[in-house]
Amino acid sequence: MKSIRFLTLIFLGIFAFGCAMAGTYSLSLRYQPLKEFSSLQTKIGPTLAMAPFKDERPDTLYVGVHTNLHGDSNYFKSYPFPLEKAIKESLSDVLFRNGVKVISIPNWDGNPESLKDIDADSVLMIEIKRFWTEGKASPFRTNIKTTVQLVVHLGMRKEGKVYTRNVGVEKEVTAARSTPQRVEMIMNQILTDIFDSYFSNPY
Repeated sequence: MKSIRFLTLIFLGIFAFGCAMAGTYSLSLRYQPLKEFSSLQTKIGPTLAMAPFKDERPDTLYVGVHTNLHGDSNYFKSYPFPLEKAIKESLSDVLFRNGVKVISIPNWDGNPESLKDIDADSVLMIEIKRFWTEGKASPFRTNIKTTVQLVVHLGMRKEGKVYTRNVGVEKEVTAARSTPQRVEMIMNQILTDIFDSYFSNPY
């Protein structure tokens, strides 16, 4: 009797792990800082202009995929959508809470010579090179690999300089099962790791 019950539990577990999730899921992507940036206004100035962020990934529709035991693929999208909007809005909120006024500008070519034409102390532009999470289910666990790579351009008008940094994190975790909530948590933690480090030392 015990062996039958044990086998039943195993079967139900395999079924749940393999068939969990179906369709397309939206992930609420938010940078939630764990640090305080008391000197951020001094570093980048009281007013920062944000140029349009550029999503340069081959597939800009999704931010990840989960493949279940049957080989079916289920996809993740960012919320807000598109991805560059989610990151830009999140950064704007954090900067505002740290005393930096954020204004939007229609474009910026990234050159130091054009900084004099921008009515702000600094200007920020981000290129999204990689932003992807991939989960693969096996009978007793799911492997989730997530990679984020960004190129951040910060132009300082007074100095007439543009500081460019490549920032990124790759994280691989194994969980009993993959859920949209777990994937969302992993991606938001990566955003926190990246931008907490960046704003601590932006040049």
